[in-house]
Amino acid sequence: MKINDLTWKIIGAAIEVHKILGPGLLESAYEECLCRELALRGIRFKRQFPLPLEYKGIKIEKAYQLDLLVENTVVVEIKSVEALHPIFEAQTLTYMKLGNWKAGLLFNFKVEVLKNGGINRLVLGLGENDEVESD
Repeated sequence: MKINDLTWKIIGAAIEVHKILGPGLLESAYEECLCRELALRGIRFKRQFPLPLEYKGIKIEKAYQLDLLVENTVVVEIKSVEALHPIFEAQTLTYMKLGNWKAGLLFNFKVEVLKNGGINRLVLGLGENDEVESD
């Protein structure tokens, strides 16, 4: 499967969650429900995925923690905030750089309609035909 196709499937799952729940819940509720929706669709993910960091010869095992890593390929960060500030995009891009992942999705569920300002798709060197990593 192409990474672009996978990101669209994840976006579809997030839209379904938002259509049912609407805005105003905690991030943890949206994360739980998005995990359920991904599972129902047969999409594999790792939740609260630890991301280590190396600094001057030491390794910090749990320096960061991703909300979701989908199919070992796409970083997903979930927010429920009034507005997505640039720091959230920078956070997601940092995760992508550290893990050497090419695609990321940043969702803000605190909007009226998710596809109107609640979805940010981020890429780092992603080619049109790049495929999902196989296990």
